[in-house]
Amino acid sequence: MTVVRPFRAVHYAPDRVDLSKVMVPPYDVVAADERGSFFDRDPHNAIRFELTRDVKDEAEADYSEIAETLEAWLKDGVLVQDEAPAYYVMKQRFTAPEGATLERIGFFGALELAEYDERVVLPHERTLAGPKADRLRLLRAAEANLSSVFMLYEDRENELAAILASAFGARGEILGTARDGAGVEYELARLTDPQGISTLKDFMSTRSCVIADGHHRYETALEYRREQREVAGGVEGQAPFESTLAFFANAYAPGSLLLPIHRVVLRGEVPSETAWREKLPGWSCRTVALSGAEDAATRATEALADQEGHPAFVADAGDQSLLLFWREEPLGDELMVRILERDVMGGVFGLSVDDIRGGAVSFPKSAARASQEVREGDGQVALYLNPLSPDDVFRVTGQGEVMPQKSTFFYPKIPTGMVFRVHRDTA
Repeated sequence: MTVVRPFRAVHYAPDRVDLSKVMVPPYDVVAADERGSFFDRDPHNAIRFELTRDVKDEAEADYSEIAETLEAWLKDGVLVQDEAPAYYVMKQRFTAPEGATLERIGFFGALELAEYDERVVLPHERTLAGPKADRLRLLRAAEANLSSVFMLYEDRENELAAILASAFGARGEILGTARDGAGVEYELARLTDPQGISTLKDFMSTRSCVIADGHHRYETALEYRREQREVAGGVEGQAPFESTLAFFANAYAPGSLLLPIHRVVLRGEVPSETAWREKLPGWSCRTVALSGAEDAATRATEALADQEGHPAFVADAGDQSLLLFWREEPLGDELMVRILERDVMGGVFGLSVDDIRGGAVSFPKSAARASQEVREGDGQVALYLNPLSPDDVFRVTGQGEVMPQKSTFFYPKIPTGMVFRVHRDTA
């Protein structure tokens, strides 16, 4: 089902740059006030392939300078293109929130594009028009995939683990190491072993995959393919625009970490405890007291851990106590993010789906950040959740459904700058 081919990557020359200084987080997680620091970190930082220095320049940007920058860096030897196709295996070593050290190994390949209704590449959330229009201008100008879509595949027995690990041994070649600002350590290797490539390609061809991150980038690639097919007069087989750059990780590997994305209600009246109980009939409620030195995020996470597998959330209005809400019945096939959107954000705060998508709610990537937003006055109430499971993701997408906005956070993200995929021969 999934066609993922080896490709001739363009990547930074290890002897010309410090990979730690040129890699950059995905464009959609770089804050406006962080852009300049990446531009200034190194003259060859990959932020130049993703964003304008100033946010206000983005709306009018045609990204025409990107192709020129690519060509100049290739000519200068800062970037090189490999002579033979390969898969590119990336190892990420990181610390989980509870303190454990984890390691995730996945690989970059050229993913053959497929429309969602073909049930090969499965989305798990809806997208917005604005980011896709911006990414399409960039793709047209660059004629290259400069950042990757993050894909999940199902390998419960971890059958590909040995092949991926072999890229860091005698059958592979190390292309670089790095460490990012969050302390995540990276190692990139090239896998060229014919048997390993064949096994990996055959394994992926028997199953579909789910977009973990990069829905806008994937749908942009689909739109670009439509445009190029019109120019070419039809399907072009293995033409470069028929595929896109993707990173693949096993959702069930020991190093896979799925974190919750919490919610902060930004506007509206903070309910009293009585109002909470009146608007949530059938829910049990317990007050979790905080001392002055206690961290609300930690206490919320601890309280939720006892309710794993049940409908549960914690409400935090920024005072000296939290409210834990739960129901006794198991979640089953229901998703807590859907319950929260319907019963809490809708039933308690009166927010519609359009209100949520329109900016009435923020989606912090950590409980600590959610707590901070409320205590600094940026939000009214933080709503903490337990994480979803890989089974939730594959069940929902397998049924042809999507989740509410910002339901999952597979950590860590896939940085830009490890490998690029150009749509033309640079030899």
